[in-house]
Amino acid sequence: MVDKTNKEKMEKAGKGERPLIQPLAVAIVCAVFIILILIMGMLDLQRLDRTLVGFLEDRALGITGVVQRLAQENLGNLVEASRREKTQPSTGLDQPYSPQKLLISALVEIGREVDNRWKADRLSEEYLRRYADEKRVLVIAVLDKQGRLVFMSRDLPDDYWDDGIAPHPGRGELTIDMLQKWGATGKIGFVALKRRDGSGTVIVALDPEGLRFWGIKVSIDKAISELGEGKGQGLSYFMVLDLKERVVAQSGQVPEPWSPGEMETGEILAGRRAVTSRKVVYLERQILDVAAPLVLNGQLAGIFRLGLDREGAEKILADNRQNVFIYMGLTILIALLSLWLLYTNQNRHLAGIVAMERRLEKAERLSALGQLAAGVAHEIRNPLNAISMATQRLQRDYVLKGGGQDEEFARLVTVIRDEIRRLNGIIEEFLTFSRSRRLDLREFPLVEVLQKIVSLVTEEAETRGIRLETSWPAASPVIPMDVDKLQQAFLNFIKNAMESMDGGGRVSLEVAEARGGWVSVRIADTGCGMTEEEVERIFSPEYTTKEKGLGLGLPLAHEIIRGHGGEIRVSSRKGEGTVFEILLPGKA
Repeated sequence: MVDKTNKEKMEKAGKGERPLIQPLAVAIVCAVFIILILIMGMLDLQRLDRTLVGFLEDRALGITGVVQRLAQENLGNLVEASRREKTQPSTGLDQPYSPQKLLISALVEIGREVDNRWKADRLSEEYLRRYADEKRVLVIAVLDKQGRLVFMSRDLPDDYWDDGIAPHPGRGELTIDMLQKWGATGKIGFVALKRRDGSGTVIVALDPEGLRFWGIKVSIDKAISELGEGKGQGLSYFMVLDLKERVVAQSGQVPEPWSPGEMETGEILAGRRAVTSRKVVYLERQILDVAAPLVLNGQLAGIFRLGLDREGAEKILADNRQNVFIYMGLTILIALLSLWLLYTNQNRHLAGIVAMERRLEKAERLSALGQLAAGVAHEIRNPLNAISMATQRLQRDYVLKGGGQDEEFARLVTVIRDEIRRLNGIIEEFLTFSRSRRLDLREFPLVEVLQKIVSLVTEEAETRGIRLETSWPAASPVIPMDVDKLQQAFLNFIKNAMESMDGGGRVSLEVAEARGGWVSVRIADTGCGMTEEEVERIFSPEYTTKEKGLGLGLPLAHEIIRGHGGEIRVSSRKGEGTVFEILLPGKA
């Protein structure tokens, strides 16, 4: 009998409950695995992003390094030229010196802008003051053809009128002579732009700070020009800011100035970082906005701002991101498939276990009932024997005389004896089935067993019109067997074959060596055959097609063959016959 635990399991299974501890554990592991893959994928993408950003930053540092070197050379040439020219000041652009050409050209552009507004009669001191501050020059002055001051952006400080320079009538007014004297002392550098018709002069003057600014500006402008304005470099814009983040030079369409805290320029100005960057979208393009320090003459002079195209880097990131998602999708699909397979397999095994437990319970009940029935059957045999003996005595000693009842009496006695004989056969068949599990194995020739069976059934076969055909080797295979029980099994198979034929037929027996050391015994008949459903049930003790008896012949044979470690294969077609192939293990 099954224990309480097994009953509880069967009850839960019957209610549709399934323990899902293993699938849940696998699901958790799969989820953790997927999360780890996701984290690793994101970390890889971040690492790749940092690598690409670092690559672009290195490219930006390479560009700024080239611009810085060229600007340093240009600034050095300009300073050297300025030193040579201190004793030979120029009053105009008639003989510009080559090292100062860019600087003078820039200042001339300022003078021309002022002259254009003068011609248009739109010039005022207020405008000159704003324009001078915007262009970071010391003073912009306009003189008429007599050299008298017309407009001036600002009054010069008092220290410009000292150092032995004679005061001009109307203090604060400016003349070219004064500018030349101040230029000789190093206080001012200037450009005087004289009109072609001689109607006046525009003067643009710089103090040392302005001269430094414009020297750096023209040097950088020339360096940017020599660089080629970023062609082939992936540059969207390039600009240089001074220490107050005012534009010194620029190339390309530059974006708006940085908002406070938008870039870590303080780290660069403090010398703690060599480069910083941020990702932006500018003019519908993916841009890396980069800031790097500008160092001239060994001192921090400003900040480079570059815009590098990062479309290529974003494409690489997008491709890798797609690969990560594909890999994750495949991993999730495999995990879900594994989980489904595990769940299906476990349910199938659980169903098998439940069915096995039910069969075990049924087998135990049948075993108990069988033992009880065997005892009852054994006890029934004694009364049947007594009845049989009494019937024989009645038939022998108590024969009726006269009245025409003798034949009727004899017929009834014969019926009683036949039924007693049938009951004894049923009981013997049942007891034989209950004892079939106990085997006494010894090595014995297989063909001798089959030959004996053929001798036993030959007469009955001839009576039924059945032809027996045999085919086995001259040297009989010797296998371990319980001779009596194996003989009973083969006899049951042959009788079953003979009983399947009405009106004659053929039963063939064949013995052959099979692969792996097995011995094959084929028993084929030309009887009525069976359907697939009948083939599935023929070895069940509960199934029989006989009108009389228990139908335990084939189940008994099946138990005996299994007890010998053998296997039975059945092939049958309805109306064509059946073939039983019995495989038995050969001699070890």
